[in-house]
Amino acid sequence: MIYKFKSKAAGDVIMMGPSGDQVLRLIGKEPSAKGIIEPAQMPAAMQAIEAAITADEAARKEAEAEDGKAPKGDGVSLRQRAWPLVEMMKRALAANENIVWGV
Repeated sequence: MIYKFKSKAAGDVIMMGPSGDQVLRLIGKEPSAKGIIEPAQMPAAMQAIEAAITADEAARKEAEAEDGKAPKGDGVSLRQRAWPLVEMMKRALAANENIVWGV
């Protein structure tokens, strides 16, 4: 599935299924075909994503320190994947607008 997050306060953000599922779980939402993030939920959602990014970066550094190599994978960090949605949340919160997907 592809997620297309929309808000009147920002341009659309598109995420592939696994990345979108991960971010939605981080903010306490179950992955689904349709959904909404209300402005009141955005501060906690941004905080949860930032905490997950910090943990992800620490795990990457630890793995690199253990064997001297960058961890295997696609090379795209959680910070890189989540940044567009966090920016959308900041703009939507400032404008008091919802973020929706699947509608």
